[in-house]
Amino acid sequence: MSLTQIDYFVFKAINDTAGSLPFIDGIMRFLSQDAEYLFYLGIILYWFTRKRENRKMVMESLVSACLAFGIGMIVSHLVYRDRPFVTHHVHKLIDHAANASFPSDHSIGAFVIATAIWLFRKKAGFIWLLLAAFISLSRIWNGVHYPFDVITGALLGVLSAVVVHLTFMKIPFARSVMAVGIALYESIEQRIWPSRNEKAAKS
Repeated sequence: MSLTQIDYFVFKAINDTAGSLPFIDGIMRFLSQDAEYLFYLGIILYWFTRKRENRKMVMESLVSACLAFGIGMIVSHLVYRDRPFVTHHVHKLIDHAANASFPSDHSIGAFVIATAIWLFRKKAGFIWLLLAAFISLSRIWNGVHYPFDVITGALLGVLSAVVVHLTFMKIPFARSVMAVGIALYESIEQRIWPSRNEKAAKS
């Protein structure tokens, strides 16, 4: 059995269940269409805790996402693959354009942010990674991705986050650029929106 055949066999085993469990279908639709916004909200909330470590984490996640999506875009042009619903009869539970299936952008985005968080905050990061895994599963369940699409997307996200994290850890210049960027932002932030400590110091 070839890799493509295995990929389709696993896809069919998951997608064939879709449409028969209304409650689970609803959860899977939410995961595929709306759960990514939880990652955006999480990143915003972490940033506005005003903790320097959290802001480093957010900066790394954004740089990692740029890297991962950049690689993903190149890969999708080099290795074009139709969506499952274009080639096969599937249970398609959400609307989606018939564009490139490989790799999964949702998996890239979810795993790159989840991994970036995990590298700084292990317990919270595990929960984010679990959410990323369910989002990826939902893309198969809803008939818009093959398993290999989401696995490749997840690997791109994880590896990009790790590479960026190691870059900032090992290269002093990269750390300095980040520190200067955060410090510049915080100097502007303090003028517009002083922290409680800043207000207390002035009173």
